[in-house]
Amino acid sequence: MPRLKHSIPAELPPAEQIDFAQLARDCADGTCDLVVVLGPTASGKTKYAVALARQLGGEIISADSRQVYRGMDIGTGKDLSEYGDIPYHLIDIADPGTQYNVWQFQQDFIRVWADIRRRGAVPILCGGTGMYINAVTRGYDFSEKRPLSAPRTESSFSETLPAKPFFIGTLVDRDTRNARIDARLDARLQEGMTDEIQGLLNSGVPAQALISYGLEYKFVTLYLLGELSYEQMRTLLATAIHQLAKRQMTWFRGMERSGTVIHWVNV
Repeated sequence: MPRLKHSIPAELPPAEQIDFAQLARDCADGTCDLVVVLGPTASGKTKYAVALARQLGGEIISADSRQVYRGMDIGTGKDLSEYGDIPYHLIDIADPGTQYNVWQFQQDFIRVWADIRRRGAVPILCGGTGMYINAVTRGYDFSEKRPLSAPRTESSFSETLPAKPFFIGTLVDRDTRNARIDARLDARLQEGMTDEIQGLLNSGVPAQALISYGLEYKFVTLYLLGELSYEQMRTLLATAIHQLAKRQMTWFRGMERSGTVIHWVNV
């Protein structure tokens, strides 16, 4: 009889208490030139980053590879109402159907980051797209053709990128995270995510472009094209989001193994 394989959840890193007063001083004197709030999907990153921005006098720069697209709101979970009066950047900057990439993100980040600092505010990078985070916190020079997961080196291009980022990771255990993902998915479907994606198709955005964005846009588009039943769409999509969250945590733990210090917090 074949031996069954059991999935053993990876051990979570230990949680810390952030000294916000010290962090504020570090941001003021230049010891820290960027605060990064990262974590897997459904771990409470945005809410935490907004609260942090209120304490530090900060502005949020999104590090989400799909929230850059206009009109893709419910499916990407922009939840713009969470920001309140906190300024945010790099959301709704590209047309749906186009392909925005990590190099473009780096260039846009350089401009926004410099402007925030010039105005005396604290830049807070918030998101779960690991490649975007690495591209702007490791002095990445695309001409060197190093992997985006490679550690930062002394020769890294850094004149226009942060040199002293402070990383905060939002912790949530796997079962809680998956329950949040499922509840959030059902809420978004009830909120009108299917209608949103149908509207994008009706406006002329090619189905293949939406499918290429993955997750909600892939599986709901396949459902709207008649290739999946509603139940199949819901099940496959939930599974895909669970898998994304696992990959994100794998990426962030890999950052730690490459020398990045992430201060994990319970939220």
